[in-house]
Amino acid sequence: MKKYYLHNGTESSGPFDIEELKEKKITKKSPVWFEGMLHWKTAGEIPELNQLFVTNPPPYPLFETAETTPKIATKKEARKILGLPKNLFFIASVAIMLLIVINVLKNIEENRSRELRIKNHKTEVENTQLELKQKELDEQKIQAIIQEKIDAERTSRALTQNANNRLLKIVKLLADYQNNVIETKKKLQNTSGFKLLRTAEEKKQQMDLLQKNIDSFKNEINLLKNESNQLKLEMEKIPN
Repeated sequence: MKKYYLHNGTESSGPFDIEELKEKKITKKSPVWFEGMLHWKTAGEIPELNQLFVTNPPPYPLFETAETTPKIATKKEARKILGLPKNLFFIASVAIMLLIVINVLKNIEENRSRELRIKNHKTEVENTQLELKQKELDEQKIQAIIQEKIDAERTSRALTQNANNRLLKIVKLLADYQNNVIETKKKLQNTSGFKLLRTAEEKKQQMDLLQKNIDSFKNEINLLKNESNQLKLEMEKIPN
């Protein structure tokens, strides 16, 4: 409720409400001030104080009293809104509006907080899913590396085994070709010194054939040795 201050020219007094101002019997020229005013004004310049200066009419004859009473009541009722004094009605209206605004702002804030919580939860879920997916990818990479290592070891073992098998076979072939060379040389020696009923041309042909066989065996021996050396070099490059 609004409070008013009075000034008698030397000092101020108050605060007073309207009912208290009635008891002060102020006039329209009485200086009045209330919170929100920049300067003092006279009571007659303040609309809500004009009711203090309404002149009451003299008493009406008794037989007319019954008719005048409703008029006075009408004036009193005219100062009320929805059964409340005008000032109290306005104050109540402002209070209700403030409550409505506060509730609206509160609902807006709650909605924002709810949306923020939902957004944060969604972000956490997405981050968790990304972490799980990343872990799965890392696990797949590890498994791929392990499988690659297993395959490489299997390949190395297979290459080593094949090379060893081939080396063993080469050793056997070399031994066979060496024996063939030795046997053929003996035949060549026997042929050159053995005399039969044959012409010189036939002897020469036999010796040429044997020598050709010896050269062929030696050539195969060289090829096998080269192959053996190459296999040994390749085996050194095979990862253990």
